[in-house]
Amino acid sequence: MRTWLQVRCQFRIMKQNRPQNRTRPQSEGALAKDAATRLSSNRLEAENRCFQGTGGVSEGNSGLGFIPAFHDCRSGRNVISRYADGTPSPVHMMDGLPAEWIDEYDESGHALAAREGVIAGFLRNGLFYTREEAARAA
Repeated sequence: MRTWLQVRCQFRIMKQNRPQNRTRPQSEGALAKDAATRLSSNRLEAENRCFQGTGGVSEGNSGLGFIPAFHDCRSGRNVISRYADGTPSPVHMMDGLPAEWIDEYDESGHALAAREGVIAGFLRNGLFYTREEAARAA
């Protein structure tokens, strides 16, 4: 039996191989669909596995001007990924998210989960790309 992530990854890969006519910027409805599951450290790891070897992960697209970032569907705000000390991170890090976006911390104060509606993606030329869009664009 396959997990929800395996099914979702297979669906995304199938969609990536299909010709797309969608242009930037993406609709809020499509972003909200990606935000249906709360972002957590575990989900970030799962997304990295899902998009491994594509432009949907930092190592696959950094040379193309993509910067790891997060989008909050509630506020419409984008932030680049940062370490807890505020310096930019080359990969997605939960600890650098704005405090109002975090719903759950561990005993050490590290961010474990963001509020509903926060998704991981990338910024390039001021536009937010979901992992799926970055994989197609890379």
